[in-house]
Amino acid sequence: MRAALLSLVLLAACTNGGDAPPARVGETPARHDDALLDKNKELSEREDRDINDWIARQGVPMIRSGTGVRYKLVRDVPGDTAHSGQIAVIRFRVELLNGTVCYASEPGTAESFRIEHDNVESGLHEAVQHMSPGDSAVIVIPSHRAFGLAGDQDKIPMRSPVVYRLGLVTLRNG
Repeated sequence: MRAALLSLVLLAACTNGGDAPPARVGETPARHDDALLDKNKELSEREDRDINDWIARQGVPMIRSGTGVRYKLVRDVPGDTAHSGQIAVIRFRVELLNGTVCYASEPGTAESFRIEHDNVESGLHEAVQHMSPGDSAVIVIPSHRAFGLAGDQDKIPMRSPVVYRLGLVTLRNG
């Protein structure tokens, strides 16, 4: 009797109570939340304007990738550019568009990450592949390719583009 009652309760809890059926994979929702989409578009356009204003204030033209990452090689040393799987050894400083320094490598030391494999901002993986050892660059990474909607829960606020001042010290095969 108890088992039958428990089964009945669980069955009732699992029904959707007359609500719309759940979405199925591959189907588009019958109704979009246009207000949410419009707000997201507005915020994205504002961020793009903020980045372009920052670039204009710097007075240095930058190359824009298809994902919105901007970069300018400050020192361009001839050589093979970095590619996926290599270990990039870098010196860096991360700033907000207002100039606030959030993170930096320790003076005289370098940090490393495996390109397209380690857990660093996707915009950094992309930008470093335009560099060869000895290069330095200024890189602006939009929030969706940096720390995203939530920021890093420490020094990078939510929805913040970041500026990397980056030196590629060397590359090692992984």
